[in-house]
Amino acid sequence: MEELILNLTNGALENLNYGWIILFMAIESSFIPFPSEVVMIPAAYMAAETGEMSYAMVITCGSIGAMIGALINYLLAMTLGRPIVYAFANSRFGHMCLIDAEKVEKAEKYFDKYGAVSTLIGRMIPAIRQLISIPAGLAKMRIVSFLLYTCIGATVWNSILVGIGYAFHSTMPKQQLIDIIAHYSHIIGIAAIILVIAIIAFLIYKGVKK
Repeated sequence: MEELILNLTNGALENLNYGWIILFMAIESSFIPFPSEVVMIPAAYMAAETGEMSYAMVITCGSIGAMIGALINYLLAMTLGRPIVYAFANSRFGHMCLIDAEKVEKAEKYFDKYGAVSTLIGRMIPAIRQLISIPAGLAKMRIVSFLLYTCIGATVWNSILVGIGYAFHSTMPKQQLIDIIAHYSHIIGIAAIILVIAIIAFLIYKGVKK
């Protein structure tokens, strides 16, 4: 897995453009396992390196891709229904996609607990991020609300990853970035999650104070 991430990151830094960002983030948000850190961080680094892409467009394209992938999961779950979704999760192909019934059930419980807003918060939680669209589809959540919350959550997450990529550009050469993402992509994800929690806590504090 580490070697795969290494090759993907190296390729991303050489060939990444807006179209590839949308495609890769659509894959990341669907049922195919693919780390968003491998796309958004190198894209921000490349934007700083070459100036051929803007940070705003990198974030926008990442969010568009995330919404496409999430919509695929949502529509499949809504159309196929719970029995087929769980049958897929328990199949060999489902396991190849790192999906199983336990993970789908965990995402359903998360959705049941937090309701529609879970499609926003869930976009920033590992193991929930790619699957939160499935219970939304099974529950036949209003598609406008689903897309809105998904867009907000994806944009926040992508903005944090772009910020990390920008910071990396000013502190390290390209090859070092490739090695770091390959070896520590999970740590980068955790750091981004901590930052998200801090932002949410600050906003809640300000709201309560008012």
